[in-house]
Amino acid sequence: MKVIFLTQYFPPETGAPQNRLFATAQALQRHGAEMTVLTAMPNYPDMRIQEAYRGSFYRKEELAGMLVHRVWLFVSTGRGIMARLLNYFSFLFTALVVGLFKLKRSDILLVESPPLFLGITAILLARAKGAKLVFNVSDLWPESAVQLGLVTNRTMIRMSTWLEMLCYRRSALITGQTQGIVANIEARCPDKRVLWVPNGVDFTAIASAEEVPSSDVRARLGIGTDDLVFAYAGILGHAQGLEVILQAAALLRERSDIHFLLLGDGPEKAMLQALKGTLDPIRVHFVDRMPRQELLGLMRSIDGVVVPLRKNDLFKGAIPSKIFEALALGKPLLLGVEGEAKDLFITQGESGLAFDPENAQALAQAAIHYADNRSLLGVHGANGQRYVRENFDREQISDRLWNAIKKLG
Repeated sequence: MKVIFLTQYFPPETGAPQNRLFATAQALQRHGAEMTVLTAMPNYPDMRIQEAYRGSFYRKEELAGMLVHRVWLFVSTGRGIMARLLNYFSFLFTALVVGLFKLKRSDILLVESPPLFLGITAILLARAKGAKLVFNVSDLWPESAVQLGLVTNRTMIRMSTWLEMLCYRRSALITGQTQGIVANIEARCPDKRVLWVPNGVDFTAIASAEEVPSSDVRARLGIGTDDLVFAYAGILGHAQGLEVILQAAALLRERSDIHFLLLGDGPEKAMLQALKGTLDPIRVHFVDRMPRQELLGLMRSIDGVVVPLRKNDLFKGAIPSKIFEALALGKPLLLGVEGEAKDLFITQGESGLAFDPENAQALAQAAIHYADNRSLLGVHGANGQRYVRENFDREQISDRLWNAIKKLG
């Protein structure tokens, strides 16, 4: 079976979405699919095309046995809506042009949304290449953009909603990353098959982490070997509401045994660093983005993971992907996410402590509870490992996706 995978984000870019998309493509390949990827010149999250790809409109290469077609797109460090739209629509156009001329006929075209606008390219390319469309939804758009206040123009909202429904109607199969996404689409498209394809854990890769030496991050940052270290690792963005970590640390000034790490880069990093200066002295340490192997070593050196999101009904159906690998490594959660994630990983999985989103006092209390009950870290860590192994093994998830795709042929 020949499969075209259309996505704006793909390695060598780093990040949780890129890792998930690459793992999905590899899983389909292992099942026997002939994979062709159509993607952008790598630029995320720095919003600058990586040096090795600059000056090119089109590049063809091989990655892990897959043929990868890369096309130019507009990138800018600007945070305004126009810069974002130019980024999305430039890739929509260049991917369509290159796809029409460079891609061969195929059986399946699998597209990743958001960006929702890429559905236009997907619909046209699927028809041109004789492929059935599989539409993967990792975030509901335009609903997410509206609730976050990123899109307020009524005309744009109506047009985006029309496009969203068009993409669903033209799809042979719709897949959703969370149960909330699946339920939302099923309610609006009762005649469509919608498959839950959550993120998961590559346990082969996790096993290899045992060979990675522990990080020396404690020594470098002057953190005691007996101190507790809770880390956030990922994009430092608006949706995460990371101010809550600094505010909680400010409430814990007297607890010299509790530290927080903020690992990564993103549009909110400068603001967070300025906030630390305002709240100083607090035990929050910023660590730059690092290669995956180094990250695994760092994860082995910490005591728990903080996963926050802003308080918004939209996020009640969100499951941040950073949860899975943390639990697979035996690290308990301090989870500031309501809804589905809390139900799965705190209520059912008993793999951490929950705190109300954006509630610094609640986060501080949860950190104190772990600090004063150290054995609970091990109990929750072991629970989490067992829970994700039983319910979120990426091999089993990819088997379900492959079986669904095969039926389309």
